[in-house]
Amino acid sequence: MRPDSHGRFPAPRPNPGPPGPAGAQGPGPPDPAISPQQPAPPAPQQRAGPVPQQPAGPVPQQPAVPQQPAGPVPQHPAGPLPQHPAGPVPRHPAGPVPQQPAPPAAGSLAPPAATPLAAPPTAALGSGRASRVLPVVALPAVDSAALAVAGVTCVTGLAGGARLAAGPVTVYVLAVLTAQSRTGLHRLRMTLCVSDQAGRILAAILVPAALLGIAGLIPAGLIRAGPLARASLAAAGVAHLALVSAALVLAGRVVANAVLRAARRRGALAEPALIVGSGTFGAHLAGQIREHPELGLRVMGFLEDGPPRRDLLEPTLAGPRDLARVVRELGIRRVLICFGETRDEDLVPVLRASGRLAADVCVVPRLHELGLAVSRASLDEIRGIPLIPLRRLGRGRAGLALKRTFDITVAAILLAAAAPLLLVLAAVIRRQTGQSALFRQLRVTGPGRQSTILKLRTITETPDSRAWAVDPAQCTALGRWLRTTHLDELPQLINVLRGDMSLVGPRPERGYFAADFARHIPRYADRDRMRAGLTGWAQVHGLHGDTSIAERSRFDNTYIEYWSPWLDLVILVKTIAAAVAGLGASR
Repeated sequence: MRPDSHGRFPAPRPNPGPPGPAGAQGPGPPDPAISPQQPAPPAPQQRAGPVPQQPAGPVPQQPAVPQQPAGPVPQHPAGPLPQHPAGPVPRHPAGPVPQQPAPPAAGSLAPPAATPLAAPPTAALGSGRASRVLPVVALPAVDSAALAVAGVTCVTGLAGGARLAAGPVTVYVLAVLTAQSRTGLHRLRMTLCVSDQAGRILAAILVPAALLGIAGLIPAGLIRAGPLARASLAAAGVAHLALVSAALVLAGRVVANAVLRAARRRGALAEPALIVGSGTFGAHLAGQIREHPELGLRVMGFLEDGPPRRDLLEPTLAGPRDLARVVRELGIRRVLICFGETRDEDLVPVLRASGRLAADVCVVPRLHELGLAVSRASLDEIRGIPLIPLRRLGRGRAGLALKRTFDITVAAILLAAAAPLLLVLAAVIRRQTGQSALFRQLRVTGPGRQSTILKLRTITETPDSRAWAVDPAQCTALGRWLRTTHLDELPQLINVLRGDMSLVGPRPERGYFAADFARHIPRYADRDRMRAGLTGWAQVHGLHGDTSIAERSRFDNTYIEYWSPWLDLVILVKTIAAAVAGLGASR
């Protein structure tokens, strides 16, 4: 280094470091990073002045290597890294996060997506009016159209054969539609297959035709011949009507199934479905539904106890106890009960409480790989997995109206037949006791309802309301006979006509005992789903008086689950037979 004209040595030029953030050369940017890493004061002394000129030359040149790594290290936090928290990160909490309050509810019984319940993004598919109406009216409309065409052709003679009167044909068409509805043939299956239900369809068509033919309700029309000829022609006309109806109904079903299957593949008729149980089998069932849109289902989520699974495509919406709420809020139309963490005995009251929901409920049998002694016409299936639909007969307004009509008709007939006997017994009781012949007692006759039940008086003293059974010593001789033959309950036919009771149903109980039994006996409160009856399924099996309440409850709930007009008739016949047998034994 040479001195200048004044004899002074110039200050050494520092070695330029890597470019700074703006691309400038020099040691400016690295200095702030060097100072915290090297707290020693040599760096400020290098810029202090000409005094440390001799050491300033080599010293800055020696730490040139640490200056190079020290340069980029502060540049990143000072440049790009602060831009991330200052840009996108604040925008996320300001946007979607406040709109999804589900994460705070992750520890509750209902999973994050359940409060409030929101339909998945795919809920818009098939959620129009057509997807709600067509699954309900498709098969009834097809059958009605086919039967109407068959009736018109037979009335007008277009199909050949004897011409039939319009009135009886109309009765026949209505009878066939009623039989199809009562036997579950108007329920739209997930797996559409006419062959599985062909036998039941033919039975619903042929049986009404045979009954009408036997009753002679279908005359020969304009044919003028003798009685035998008219009968043969009428029988031929009935057979012709039945064959034409069967052919048109089966053909209509085949065409309707093809149209419905094609619409399902396009997602036009996807029904919202819910799976109870998110175990391995439930996840497999959901996968089969996703892979086969022709089933016409769209899984909205699962119901399961415990923490929700994170490896499923569909969310866990809530627990099984929230079934009614989830079905109502999401408009669920299919519920599939699979194996899960919830015990079967805990699912029974949930499903019974949800019986009036507008959803089709199917259960996967435990040993589904074994053949069931159940007709395939009564089953449904998903890719070879059988499903058993739960019965809905008797739970709707039509079933209640049918049962009420049966009660009024039969009770009026029985009361008219028993009126002379009742008058005689009432006169004798009045003479013996000096009190009213009718004994009145308030009893539970339905859900949240109590009614005054009538009986013939069998004791002279007012019974203790907390006493479970009547002491035979308190009864008169006539009273003991009336209680043995159950004739003391004949006045309850009046309760049936008034609508307080039904002919057949769970026996009414006093409010104190009903509340106590409901607390200590499982499923006892489920008896109140149906109106109390004069007789019941438990009574015809000998469960009356001082017998097991748990057994009575089981028989009563079985009757409610499998109710039908035919079962009511069977119970009435058995009750009358037992009463007659009691009369004979008491002689």
